[in-house]
Amino acid sequence: MEFDFSAILLALTVLFGVVWGLDRLFLYKRRKARLDAAGEEYRDPAPVDWSRSLFPVVLVVLLLRSFVAEPFRIPSGSMMPTLDVGDFILVNKFAYGLRMPAFNNKFVELGEPKRGDVVVFRFPGYLCQDGGRLVRSGDMSCSDPQAPVQQQNWIKRVVGLPGDSIEVHGADLLVNGQRVNAEEIGPYVGNPQRSVDQIMLNMGATVWTEHLGKVSHMIARMPAYTTPNSIPNDRVPSKVPPGCYLVMGDNRNDSLDSRWWGCLPEQNLAGKAFLIWMSWKGWGTGGVDFSRIGTVIH
Repeated sequence: MEFDFSAILLALTVLFGVVWGLDRLFLYKRRKARLDAAGEEYRDPAPVDWSRSLFPVVLVVLLLRSFVAEPFRIPSGSMMPTLDVGDFILVNKFAYGLRMPAFNNKFVELGEPKRGDVVVFRFPGYLCQDGGRLVRSGDMSCSDPQAPVQQQNWIKRVVGLPGDSIEVHGADLLVNGQRVNAEEIGPYVGNPQRSVDQIMLNMGATVWTEHLGKVSHMIARMPAYTTPNSIPNDRVPSKVPPGCYLVMGDNRNDSLDSRWWGCLPEQNLAGKAFLIWMSWKGWGTGGVDFSRIGTVIH
C-alpha cells in the first residue's frame, strides 16, 4: 500500500468536521436570518452541505477501520498456502490494543501477539549499516541507508516473542532450543496458469503442517527456489529483544521477512488477521474462489 489510507480518512474527518462546526458556530444563524428576511428558502452552501453529509459517514468508517476491523488484500505469495494472492482478509484492530488512527500510538492495552498469530504491520524497513550503527532503511541493497521507508502494510506469522531464542537453518526452525515439528502433507497443487502457482510447481514445492506452539498451520517449502538467510546472522541476533517480534512467511523459501530485516517493533503492529471474506484468483485463472470465502485464519 503506497499511501496511508487511515491518515487520509483522519484528515477528511477533521476537514469535514471543522467546516461544518465553524459554519454552525459563526455563519449559520446570520445566513438563515438573512434568507428568512428575504423570504427565500434556506439552503446550506455546497461546501457546508457536503461536509454535513459526509462527516458522519467518514467518521464511522474511520472508527470501524481504526478500532474494530480493517480489510486488506493479499498482494504476494509469501504467506501461501495459508493466504493466497487475491485473498481479501479482515484484520482485528483491537486484538493488540487500541491505537490512534494514522499515528498508531497505543492508548489502551488489550493484549499482545502470541506465537503463531498472523499479523498485519507497517513495514519497519531494512536493517543497514550507517557509520557503524544499524539503521532502518527503505533501500534493500543498503546503498542508501538514509532512504525513507515506504508506508506499506505487510503480513507475516509470529514465530518469536520478546526474550525468545530463535534459530533458523534452512527448513529448520528452533524456538528456545526446541525444534518446531512439521509433517509433510504432499506436493503443492496449484493452477499452472497463475504465475505464482507456476513458480511453486516448477520448484517442486511441498506442503507441510507445522506445529508452532498451540497453532498448527500449513507452510510451503521449495529448497530448489532459494536458500533463505539463517538466524542468527550479522544483523539479526537469535535472542528477540524487548518490544519486538520475529515474523516469517508461511511460504518459507519465498518470503522477505525477519530473516532479512530483523525484528518487528511492537509499535508497528496493525492487528491480527482472522478471516478471508473474499478470494479473487483473476480473470481466466479461477475467478472467485468460493471455497476460501469464510475461512478462519490460523
